[in-house]
Amino acid sequence: MATRKRKADDDDESMSISPQASPAFAPRTISRPAKKVRANEVSGRPLTLPRLLETLDAESLRSVLQTICERHPQIGSEVVASAPKPSVTAVVDVLSQYQEKLRDAFPFGGNAGSDYAYNRVKQQLTNLIDALTDFTPHYLPPNESSTTLSLTYLDHATKVIHDLPEWDSQSHKHHKDNAYDEISRAWALVISEASKRGGGFQLHSGGWDQRLQKHNEQSSGRMQVAVNALGSNLGWMGGMGSGDPNSIRNQLFSNTYGTGGSTVPVGVGHW
Repeated sequence: MATRKRKADDDDESMSISPQASPAFAPRTISRPAKKVRANEVSGRPLTLPRLLETLDAESLRSVLQTICERHPQIGSEVVASAPKPSVTAVVDVLSQYQEKLRDAFPFGGNAGSDYAYNRVKQQLTNLIDALTDFTPHYLPPNESSTTLSLTYLDHATKVIHDLPEWDSQSHKHHKDNAYDEISRAWALVISEASKRGGGFQLHSGGWDQRLQKHNEQSSGRMQVAVNALGSNLGWMGGMGSGDPNSIRNQLFSNTYGTGGSTVPVGVGHW
């Protein structure tokens, strides 16, 4: 009886233990999976600066840069100081674009020199002349020290002026006349500076004196100021474009100066 009672007491004691109190049944926190971002929840954002710049063409980029420089002059000064020096070829290309716009603006048929045509192309004509006015000083001394670059630009710019329309009305002729006057004075300045360097031999050796003569003829004498500058600065060389083999100029270039016209070469140094 005692053994049976002890068993019954053990059974009652084991039944009194709560399942919740057992370490095997301790409550656990169930972790939920992180919420995934759905495709329709992605938000838009602007392009980064490098990607945006990749999409801009040259004209749009220039427009944006010019606007920024106008708003912040200090940035404009930094751009001017940092930008590479424009080549004569690049400037000539720009002038050619202005020329093309001028030609496209002319009305079809009719008198190209009439008042009607002038009113149609006045803005494009002004834009081209303004570009010439702005570019020319860049290639003049003291800003440009290379005589060859200065003369190369002036040669191209003068050709642009030759192509400007000749207007019937006297009141419209001032555009081309003024352009010739400015380019002629630019030639005179470069000639004056070149004459101080080695006697201006570069003007003759490059044939610039002959080109200037042709420009003056094509302008109907409207570039006489430049021609006069050439004559006054280099007249001592025996005459401009002289064909006399005994002239000082031709003797210098044939290395016969000081030999009485003989063919014995005489060095004149490097110019």
